[in-house]
Amino acid sequence: MGLGSSHPKPFPGDILEFPLNKYSSHFGIYYGERDGVPYVAHLTCRDSETKLLLFGRALRSEVKLDPVELVGRRYKVRNLLDEVHPPRDFYSLVKPAIDDMIGRDVTFDILFHNSEHQATLFRYGLKKSTQIEKVYAQILPTWKKPFEKKKL
Repeated sequence: MGLGSSHPKPFPGDILEFPLNKYSSHFGIYYGERDGVPYVAHLTCRDSETKLLLFGRALRSEVKLDPVELVGRRYKVRNLLDEVHPPRDFYSLVKPAIDDMIGRDVTFDILFHNSEHQATLFRYGLKKSTQIEKVYAQILPTWKKPFEKKKL
C-alpha cells in the first residue's frame, strides 16, 4: 500500500497524491475506512463525456468518495503545506465539508480548481496547486520579456 509514503498508513484528512505520469498527479483526501476498505474523497469528472476537457475545464465534475485502489494503486501521503498552514480538524471541519460536497456539481478547471486545489481546500481551507505553480514558473519568464518590451 502506498508509494514512498511519508508514513505507511494514511490518517483521515491526509492528502493522497496519485502519480499519473512524470508531469502530473491526481489528488484526494483520505477519508478513512468503511467495512475495512480505505476511501478517498476526490474531485473527478462524473461521466465519460466530460473527460475531454474544453480549454482545461469540465463543467460536470463532482467530489466523489471512492475506494483508494479504484483511484490508484500507487500513491503517497502529501501533506505539502503542513509546515506553513495548520491542517483543519478532520472530524469537525473536513469530513462535514466532504460530506456536503459529495454529488454536487463542481466546475473542474485545470488552472484554478483541479483535484489538488480541492484537496488543499479541504485540508487547509485554501486552494493551492504546486503542479500549476511549476507550470507558471516555466511560462511566466517566457512571457515577461515581450510584455516589458511592449511587443504584446
